[in-house]
Amino acid sequence: QLQASGGGLVQAGGSLRLSCAASGFTFSENTMAWYRQAPGKTREMVATITVGGNTWYGDSVNARFTISRDNSKNTVYLQMNTLKPEDTAVYLCNTRGPSTSYIDYWGKGTQVTVSS
Repeated sequence: QLQASGGGLVQAGGSLRLSCAASGFTFSENTMAWYRQAPGKTREMVATITVGGNTWYGDSVNARFTISRDNSKNTVYLQMNTLKPEDTAVYLCNTRGPSTSYIDYWGKGTQVTVSS
């Protein structure tokens, strides 16, 4: 199970920190990722973090967002700075790896709205 939280309404230029609490699998064995989906748009990968801590970011968020994980808390975070109206979307937590038989699992998501 993946439970995302931390979304909300923020003005452009502001910051938010999303959290995703995981349970039901061995968190430390899986890659974790954040995706987002805006109305009428396809789902977009925002950031990923591997078991070893290697990270990847989408071009649209690179240098503004930071993904991190705390294996002791089974939680992955997304620190979002300098938010823009185009960052408005539902942000979803994802996991894939040996602990879940390499099947993608998704949380319900948390809404982020950035006003101009």
